[in-house]
This record gives sequence, structure tokens and C-alpha cells, in this order.
Amino acid sequence: MTIPHAQIKPEEIVRHRTRLLPPYRVVLFDDDINEMNYVVFALLHAINSLTPQEAEHIMLTAHLTGSAIVIVCPKEAAEYYQERLLSYNLIATIEPE
Repeated sequence: MTIPHAQIKPEEIVRHRTRLLPPYRVVLFDDDINEMNYVVFALLHAINSLTPQEAEHIMLTAHLTGSAIVIVCPKEAAEYYQERLLSYNLIATIEPE
């Protein structure tokens, strides 16, 4: 017997989805090579969901503290975003949330 979707609480859906697709952080690291404007450009092109303000905030956070979380998403998407950032010659890793 299936439960109608109307009876499933949103928090249960989130818990179930998180169990199936655990979240990963994409982390950007500061470097001495790329200029700030280029990092913002690369962030905007690598992660389409970012706004210019978010990209600038991420860049400044990485510049001032050494690293910044770019996005949190399932592992497969995190690997994709990491590869995109690396293709712009940025330093990025992924790690479990």
C-alpha cells in the first residue's frame, strides 16, 4: 500500500533524500594566481545558479579566509562543479557535509 503524497511531511522527504543523496560541499581555495574579477567570472560560469553578488561574496571569503563553500549538493553534482572550477584553473575540492 502506498501513502498519498499529501500525507508525507516535507521534513520526511528531506530526510529521505539526504539519506539517498548525502550532501557534499564544494570548497574554493584562495590562490596567488587568479585575479578577483576572474574568480567571480569563473564562479558565475561554472555554477549557473549563483548570482553575481553570491559569486563576489564567495570570492571575497576565499580571499580573506583562505577558503569558501561554493555550493552544497549531492556528490555527483559536487564532482561536476569541482571539475568546472578546476577547468578555470581555480583550486577546488569536495568534502562531505
